[in-house]
Amino acid sequence: MVHSKYAFCICVGFLLFTGCATRKYHAAPISPVETASNLQTRTLQDAALKEYVESNLGKETKAGPLRTWDLQMLTLAAFYFSPTLEAERARLARAQAAIITAGARPNPTVSMTPGVPSPYLFGLDLSFPIQTTGKRRYQVEQAQNLGDAARYTLADSAWKIRNQIRAALVDLLLASRQVDLLRSEEQIRSVQVELLQQRLEVGEISRPEVDRGRIELSNTRLAVRNAEGHAATARSSLAAAIQIPVSGLNGADLSWSQFDHPPAVETFSPQQVQKEAVLNRLDVRSALAEYVATESVLRLEIARQYPDINVGPGYQYEEKNSFFTVGLSTTLPIFNRNQGPIAEAEARRKEAEANFRATQALVIAQSETALARYSAALKELAEADESLSTIQVLQEQMARRAVESGQSDKLELNGVLLQGSVAAKARLDALGRAQAALGELEDALQRPLGQGDLMPPIPDSPLFKTPEQGGKP
Repeated sequence: MVHSKYAFCICVGFLLFTGCATRKYHAAPISPVETASNLQTRTLQDAALKEYVESNLGKETKAGPLRTWDLQMLTLAAFYFSPTLEAERARLARAQAAIITAGARPNPTVSMTPGVPSPYLFGLDLSFPIQTTGKRRYQVEQAQNLGDAARYTLADSAWKIRNQIRAALVDLLLASRQVDLLRSEEQIRSVQVELLQQRLEVGEISRPEVDRGRIELSNTRLAVRNAEGHAATARSSLAAAIQIPVSGLNGADLSWSQFDHPPAVETFSPQQVQKEAVLNRLDVRSALAEYVATESVLRLEIARQYPDINVGPGYQYEEKNSFFTVGLSTTLPIFNRNQGPIAEAEARRKEAEANFRATQALVIAQSETALARYSAALKELAEADESLSTIQVLQEQMARRAVESGQSDKLELNGVLLQGSVAAKARLDALGRAQAALGELEDALQRPLGQGDLMPPIPDSPLFKTPEQGGKP
């Protein structure tokens, strides 16, 4: 009876001791009203955002709120406010916690069998499980590979955010310039209508010519209103991509120094583009990490053909006699040798291999198509530049000299100015297509290609570099 009391006290003390090291639950309620209020008060003038941007750029800016925002800084702002990245970081933290779980040693078990009804019968057994054939190592390898895949997923989400910011910024800059060009054309056509009205009054032209001029002026004014609406929509899209209200962009000057000069296509050879697409694309690297994880799973299932062992001392008290024993137990692999899970793991590995090859093939095709589109868009832009330069430098100058010398009148100069306006709009359209094609090529390679354009690094994710550049393979 005394021995059983001591044993019971030992067990209770052991459980109390281990209970002291347990984690406690902490509530984390969400208030929809508070979160909505925080969303509505976000702005690019946020002091904490400025500190975040300076920290990631590695340099201090002028005192006061940030005024000039380029693509890289807007991307950092989107990273700062993005709930998507926050969710991906939480998934990455879960994957990292899974590595701890995979590497944890199994706890020993204790069992107690008190005598009922006799107090002179009592048993106490302690069992330590021993994992054989490297099972724990394979579990850790699988969790680590899945952790790598989670990092690539986080980086891929960051790249998609950057791509959204780029597309929205391109659209806004193009829309703003379209408004300026149309307003300039509106002024030119207003002057044209005045000149035509003057000719009508002296009987040099008929009224239908004036009416045609007024109709063109009315159409241009309507185009100005449409362009202003498009610019407002583009501004809203940029704010939505940053996860701030439209008012949060107030006071921000948007800048893109190389916007009018996309990089030459000669800087990207087809071989280089294909190589970078295969090595740098995050979905390719994620698919490779998932394939390696399936290999670890297969090795783990093969190792599970061999049973684990449980070993530990035992104590028995019977009729005032104490007995100490050593116990050994294991599972007998008689009815199955884990054939089903092994077959499933082999099938998953084949599936992962096929997915990796399909991803590679798709990436190569996308990169080649994107490069061809970008090359064609640059040729179109070059032709538009040449046409605009010819009108502005040659024809417009000649028309002005002709007016000054009296060889021509202002109406002919007005017509040349209208031709320049049309050429400027055509050049802007070509620039938009070139920037869109460059965005597709960047997305195919998943790295910035513009001069001086950098992708901000994301905490707990691989940098956007190829293995040769120091990135994680």
